Amino acid sequence: MSQIFISAAHKSSGKTTVTLGLCAALRTRGLAVQPFKKGPDYIDPMWLGHAAERPCHNLDFYTMGEEEIRDTVGFYSRGADISIIEGNKGLYDGLDLDGSNSNAALAKLLGSPVVLVLDARGMTRGIAPLILGYQSFDPDIRIAGVILNQLGGSRHESKLRAVIEHYTNVPVLGAVGRNPELEILERHLGLIPSNERGDADGQIEQIGSTVGGQVDLETLTGLAGSSTTPPSPRTSPFYIKSVGKTLRIGIARDEAFGFYYPGDLEAMQQAGAELIPIDMLHDHKLPDIDGLFIGGGFPESCMQQLQSNHSLRNTVREAIEAGLPTYAECGGLMYLARSLKWKDRRCEMVGVIPGDVVMYPRPRGRGYVRLKATDSLPWSQAGYEAGGEIAAHEFHYSALENFQAPETYAFEVLRGTGIDGGHDGYVYKNLLACYSHQRTTASNRWTEHFLSFVAHCKSQRNNSETHYRRLKGRKT
Repeated sequence: MSQIFISAAHKSSGKTTVTLGLCAALRTRGLAVQPFKKGPDYIDPMWLGHAAERPCHNLDFYTMGEEEIRDTVGFYSRGADISIIEGNKGLYDGLDLDGSNSNAALAKLLGSPVVLVLDARGMTRGIAPLILGYQSFDPDIRIAGVILNQLGGSRHESKLRAVIEHYTNVPVLGAVGRNPELEILERHLGLIPSNERGDADGQIEQIGSTVGGQVDLETLTGLAGSSTTPPSPRTSPFYIKSVGKTLRIGIARDEAFGFYYPGDLEAMQQAGAELIPIDMLHDHKLPDIDGLFIGGGFPESCMQQLQSNHSLRNTVREAIEAGLPTYAECGGLMYLARSLKWKDRRCEMVGVIPGDVVMYPRPRGRGYVRLKATDSLPWSQAGYEAGGEIAAHEFHYSALENFQAPETYAFEVLRGTGIDGGHDGYVYKNLLACYSHQRTTASNRWTEHFLSFVAHCKSQRNNSETHYRRLKGRKT
């Protein structure tokens, strides 16, 4: 298997832009490129998947076991000429002192050669001890090359190449000059998602052309071929069984809602669900569906359009009131609240959740969370056990205020913030709304539990309708 791990010395070195450019450049040259991203993230994978034209899958030590990570890479790399794994933060950065969840640990687990993207602004001779230090810190990590980024010009590049060649044995694979046209605009959660950028294709093409022209792609693909990843598994790593019937699941997919893990959607389809996309900005009514999933995103950036779509808001509220099984995460929770306030503007939302969402300039909940299921979790009858712990994550700048809190929530928050610092998972009829984001893994088969719950509700509804028809027949 041919793969390369793109990391950096520190955060904000430009590795996402470089990785995006590599995916686009190699795809343009006819290669099948499979991207991966370390850690819990939606936005970077959306860009990488768009550039590679293959869904980008996340690799995360917190929610996945080591074997599961290897299987994920192996399974989705099938049919690809090269897999490109983008790290998060710096190569040796991580939560644990021993680096067990660092980028270096992931590269070591996968047997992947590492390419460092180095932000070289203001650097000349000092780049040599930086590279040497990264080499010597962990001899088991193979730093196969560096890509110099944010260069000031050809003279700057020449100096850096001479220094690196003289003091180290690490090849320079490329030198990317400082260029404002390569920058992807950012917002409070990071890059603006590709589903919001009408010019995403054009920007990806521009970045791919620039990076492809300034990086030695032939040498890079040659280094990727030296990886030592285990053989690919034959079956999907997403452990989910069929629900035994076809279910129609509505998925909010538009500029406001786009935070979904490809593996979660794939797991639903494997279980027999038909995914029905819904444009919450422009569709006027819900399609014929058995369940609804409203993921995260940026509803605040589209809140005027969401408010203006009175018809759909009313339809969603009526459907949930009538018992439609619904799961909402973060942005979805915000949409189902009474109102949304951001930058002194307030817009009406669906109103199923008795509270108002307020956006703040700083995060209100950020990072990994650990949840403990309670007896109020509506999916418990479908397989979740009360008291079971779930590893998840959150990243929100909003909070629920003026909130009529339920007597009990679906989850107790053991780590993280959730809705009120100690609880998450607002439950109303067949609705579950959380700030936390879940992901289908071997230890958390949430998609299976959700679909089983939807199937259970559908069967109850069908039985009630059959019973009503029988009673009606007797009377007539």
